[in-house]
Amino acid sequence: MEKLPLFDTHAHLDVEEFDADREELLRKIGETMAGIIDPGCDLLSSKKAAALAHQYPFVWAAVGIHPEELGHSSFDQLKDIEALCADPRVVAIGEIGLDYYNDEHSPHPLQQEYLARQLELARKVGLPVIIHDRDSHEDVLKVIREAGQGVRGVLHCFSGDWAMAEEVLAMGWYLGFGGTSTFKNDRGVRSILARVPEDRILFETDSPYMAPVPYRGRRNNPLYTAIVAERAAMLRGTTPENIMKSSTKNAETLFFRLKHA
Repeated sequence: MEKLPLFDTHAHLDVEEFDADREELLRKIGETMAGIIDPGCDLLSSKKAAALAHQYPFVWAAVGIHPEELGHSSFDQLKDIEALCADPRVVAIGEIGLDYYNDEHSPHPLQQEYLARQLELARKVGLPVIIHDRDSHEDVLKVIREAGQGVRGVLHCFSGDWAMAEEVLAMGWYLGFGGTSTFKNDRGVRSILARVPEDRILFETDSPYMAPVPYRGRRNNPLYTAIVAERAAMLRGTTPENIMKSSTKNAETLFFRLKHA
C-alpha cells in the first residue's frame, strides 16, 4: 500500500473505542500516512497520548485539559501538564478551549480561566495550541486576544464564519478541517475551506468522532483523513496529492518539533 503525504493533526486514539483493534489500526496508519497527533483531554488521557507517542514513531502527543473535563480536573493539574511538555514527543497544548454546548459541569467563567491559563502555559513552554470551540466563537476570540499573544495554534474542527477566520489567520494561526466539511449540512464550513490560504489548512479526523461521508455515524479513524483531503481538493480545484503535501508541510510548520523526529 502506497504511503500518502498525509497528516492527521487530531485523533484520539487513546480512547476506549480503539481498545479492541488499536494495534492493528496503528500498523495500517504507519504504513499509509505520515503521522498523527493524539491530543489529551485531561491529565490521564494526556499521559496515555504521550505513552502512545513513545510507542509509535509516527504518533505525536498534545497535552491539556478540555472544557468538558473540568468536573474532575483541577488547576493544580496544570503543573503536571507543564511537566509533560518537557517530553520531546509532546508537540502542543491541547485539546483546550471552550464548549458552551456541553457545559453542565463547566461554568463559562471557569472554562475561560482554564483556557487562559493554558494559553499562558503554551507561551511559557513555547508550544502551539489546539483549540476546541463549540458555540463559543466570541469568547474564544476574546480569550485568545487577551491571553494568547505570541502563541501559535489551530482552531480545530473550524466552525466559525469568515470574519473569525480572517482574524485568526491574521494572528498567524491555522484552521483544522475534518468530517464536517463533507456533511450535507456543513453550516458553511466548505465555503470557508474554499477561501483559506493553502498554507494555513490542516486536516484532521477527531477520531473516533465526526466520521466523514460516506462513513458518517460510524467510528472515525485517521485513515479517513484521505477522504477529507480528497473532498477539499475537489472543492479547491487542485489535486489530492498537492493538498495533502501542503497540509502536511503546514503541520510540520506549526508543530515545529515534528521536523526533529
